[in-house]
Amino acid sequence: MVINEKVFNEIKDSLTIDEVNRANELYENGKVKLNKINYTNQDNFVVYAEIRDGNSLYKAYLSVSNGEILDLNCDCDKYKSTFGACLHIYSIAVALNNNKLYQNLFSGNEDNKDDVSEKDKYRLFRQMLNSFYNDEQKAVNDKVYTGVLYEIKPILFFDTDLKNIKVEFEILNGSNKYKIKSIVDFYDNILAKNIVKYGKKIEFMHCIEAFENNSQNVLKFLMKYAEIIKYVNERNSKYFRMAVGDSCIEISENAMDDLFDCLKGEYAKSIIENSTVDVKFVDSEPDLKFKIENESDTEFKISTDEDIYNYTIIPGTKYIYFFRDNKIYKCSKKYNETVLKLLNVFRVNFAKEIIFTKAEFSDFYSLILPKIDKCVDIVIDDEEIEKYKPKELKAKVYLDYNKQGYVLADIKFVYDDFEFNPFEKVDENLSRNMVKESIILDMFSDSGFVFDVANKRLMLVDDRKIFEFLKNDIEKYINKIEVFATDEFKKKQLIVPKVTSIGVKIENNLLKVDLTQFNFDKSEIKEIMQDYIMKKSFHRLKNGDFIDLSNNNLDVLQELVNGTDIDYEELKEDSISLPVFRGMYLDKIFKKNEVRMKPTNDFKNLVDDIQDKQFNEKFTLPKNLNASLREYQKLGFDWVKTLDSYGLGGILADDMGLGKTLQMLSVILDYFENIENSEDRLPVLVVCPSSLTLNWLEESKKFTPMLKSVVISGDQAARTEIIENINNYDLVITSYDLLKRDLDLYKEKNYLFRYIIADEAQYIKNNLTKNAKAIKEIRAVSRFALTGTPIENSLSELWSIFDFIMPGYLFNYNKFKNSYEIPIIKDGDMQSMNKLKMMIEPFVLRRVKEKVLSELPDKTITVLNNEMNDEQKKIYLSFVESARKEISEEINEKGLNNSQIKILALLMRLRQICCHPGLFLQNYSGESSKLNQCIEIIVDAIKSGHKILLFSGYSSMFGYIEDELKKNGIKFMKLVGQTRVDTRMDLVNKFNEDEDIKVFLISLKAGGTGLNLISADMVIHYDPWWNLSAENQATDRTYRIGQKRNVQVYKLITKNSIEEKIYNLQEKKAKLVNDMLSTNEVFLNRLSKDEIMNLFE
Repeated sequence: MVINEKVFNEIKDSLTIDEVNRANELYENGKVKLNKINYTNQDNFVVYAEIRDGNSLYKAYLSVSNGEILDLNCDCDKYKSTFGACLHIYSIAVALNNNKLYQNLFSGNEDNKDDVSEKDKYRLFRQMLNSFYNDEQKAVNDKVYTGVLYEIKPILFFDTDLKNIKVEFEILNGSNKYKIKSIVDFYDNILAKNIVKYGKKIEFMHCIEAFENNSQNVLKFLMKYAEIIKYVNERNSKYFRMAVGDSCIEISENAMDDLFDCLKGEYAKSIIENSTVDVKFVDSEPDLKFKIENESDTEFKISTDEDIYNYTIIPGTKYIYFFRDNKIYKCSKKYNETVLKLLNVFRVNFAKEIIFTKAEFSDFYSLILPKIDKCVDIVIDDEEIEKYKPKELKAKVYLDYNKQGYVLADIKFVYDDFEFNPFEKVDENLSRNMVKESIILDMFSDSGFVFDVANKRLMLVDDRKIFEFLKNDIEKYINKIEVFATDEFKKKQLIVPKVTSIGVKIENNLLKVDLTQFNFDKSEIKEIMQDYIMKKSFHRLKNGDFIDLSNNNLDVLQELVNGTDIDYEELKEDSISLPVFRGMYLDKIFKKNEVRMKPTNDFKNLVDDIQDKQFNEKFTLPKNLNASLREYQKLGFDWVKTLDSYGLGGILADDMGLGKTLQMLSVILDYFENIENSEDRLPVLVVCPSSLTLNWLEESKKFTPMLKSVVISGDQAARTEIIENINNYDLVITSYDLLKRDLDLYKEKNYLFRYIIADEAQYIKNNLTKNAKAIKEIRAVSRFALTGTPIENSLSELWSIFDFIMPGYLFNYNKFKNSYEIPIIKDGDMQSMNKLKMMIEPFVLRRVKEKVLSELPDKTITVLNNEMNDEQKKIYLSFVESARKEISEEINEKGLNNSQIKILALLMRLRQICCHPGLFLQNYSGESSKLNQCIEIIVDAIKSGHKILLFSGYSSMFGYIEDELKKNGIKFMKLVGQTRVDTRMDLVNKFNEDEDIKVFLISLKAGGTGLNLISADMVIHYDPWWNLSAENQATDRTYRIGQKRNVQVYKLITKNSIEEKIYNLQEKKAKLVNDMLSTNEVFLNRLSKDEIMNLFE
């Protein structure tokens, strides 16, 4: 193939079926002519072609290299609009690929058809070179006209009323002439530079250059409208006749402007009522004349000698055309609306003169004469004109208020020294300027003034009209007439309200806000704000003054009231007091509304410390902290400490795995390290899901070992004993469930905690639950919440958490619902959403992994502890006791090396009990603490947008996990040893591509190596494997090249079990494990007898 098959098919696929069929039809019918081929070798050439498509001839070319099209061009409409391959380009490709001569000449590089664009590294340069070369070649190949020059002339056909015009065209050469029968064909021939023969004596190549200079304007006109006719007709259905005939051009208003520009100053052959005449196009307005003269002692007349019947008005888009005596004049729209309008008055009334009284001359003089003065001869004595022309008018108005607050307007008109009330009868002989008087009176009418019949004056009674008059109209009056006002009128003010400045300071742990700097009387502030909220443009005070509400100046007061839960009545006071937590909100609304603040240093420090969340090393980390905080974690520590220093709470909403627990432990430790008086010491209470209580304890032992920490657990008696001695501990950890049960004990003791921390605070998202009610009843100096998902389903969840950390900050729930939740959720109110965001932003610190990725290790590994429930623990302890005896006897009898299988079998049973006792006890119907913990993690992670790989050494465990995932409506996939090898990649691809599948259950042996699952960003190791390297390899299914997100790894370890011992051994012998082979036996072979026996403790 000349054109590479892959490239050929790409062009074909870019076309519609109809276009492909049309291209093949053109080729098969011989309509594709390959005119010329320029080539440098068998793989590089340029082909020039002509394609006859219907009545149109298109020119195109292709530049080909190694079978690939480097450059192309076609002069059809589709190529011009898309610059992509068209059906004509495709028809050339078909012609090339079906020509045996060309196939032998050009190889098309078929052997490398799948790698055409990659093979040649100089391809881009050759494409550029070919593009410029083809332009040069096109210029060389363009035909140059050197023959006789022709003329093209229009012939105008007028209908009977001379308003509608059609234009035909004829070609002339000396005495030879030929009428163009098809304008569209002529247009196509010009574009294609075809040689066309007309009759016996005219034959020439059609191009622009073939016509005389004096024909160029006509030719441009013809080409423009021929293209329009062609466009219309080509888009007409084949089932209907041609939309527009193409033997002539029917002149529309727009075309009339173009026709005049084409022929101005010229004569055009025209057919009028079967007679041939030459019509001249005159580029000026006609010189029409009118005369004003005395008719009698009391009358004037205006007359004209013009022929008022034999003329025609032809409309254009920009101009109006006056046709008379075989001349067409171009007239402006203004000329048409004045002079031609007056001429038409004579015409429609069949009159050559119009008579009017001399008393009416002033109206004619002021209204009509200025518009036609250049066309009028005034044959009247100057003295008489002066006598009857209107005097100069001066107008005055006297403004006042009456007792009802209406505006009164007494108007006076003045001519020379004569002043009068226009609503009273005056001397009829007075030559008045009635037009100007009407304009002035209309001005008052437009402002809403009504006539006060009794007092012969105007009156403005509507408050809105009065406001508009004072605000917008009065300046207009001052510019046109003399305005006088009474003292009563001057007293009334139009006030543009403004809060000039507001002072804020902290006093007695409250914000004191100064409200004295207003430029209006606040006694009616409630009514003013009601009108403002209702979007009224003004409020009229009781004293008659107007408050202009059409600006946004009072937004600050509306936001102040709505955002601080105060009443408008309170704004009447000189100052108000607000909780400190309103400080950041006040600062934002004052700055937003450009209200000048006068803050004290303590308030400025509050805002600076909290608002920007940049703390400039204000706090130092506790010296006994057994961890190195990353930069973002240090910022979190500073943020909590800053809020706490002002008695405020907050939500630490970092993404999972960013160390929220560590940041809070740092704060807790700092508190205890810096207590100066032991009598002031208060314990700290952490409330979390039961699955995390042991994790908090372990994290505390690991990072803050100096803290005396305790988990409240056990039966009622055990818990009571801990609670009653709660002041003996630094850190007290309990679960939401146990807090509900033990709430009365806390309340009875009336404990006050330094901090109360709600971990996984989504557990208190429903304010009506016992979880939320219980934790909110505990007394504490400061309250903080930890959650990666402060909002899961509705804004009420956010309100409930804020109601815990800072009660009242988001108001009561009803107000929050009506002000924020309903407008945002139901109505999509962005203004309400932005306002709520502005309120909560200072008290929520959220970082996601993508934003702090540079601060994180490549993968974060977190150990989460769980504690067996009573039934599970009983089974475990019973089995441990019997297994220990059995192992001891086996080792004593066979030796350590020969007891490996027995040891592994017994250890497997212990591990299965930790995972779920049902794995080897058929009749077990109880729960598994680890399974509950695992499902909690999965549910929370999915809400935060994570995808999860869950590995287990026991594929049978997946049956229990699958049941729980189905209960929670979570889509998952599974890969185990029984999964067919040929379907594994399909499963991997589906998981990576389908966003709805959130969990992939994988047995460690079946899927621990060889899979690429980078769509996941979380790994859960349900049970610890003996070989740490095997776990790491499994984790590397998602932590590998191509992974762009930080990977969070969770290891689920059952407290006081074989799993905890395995994990400790892994930590102790990490180097050893890294060097091991991936077999269980190797790990055991490296353990001593004491270490193995310790596993069965």
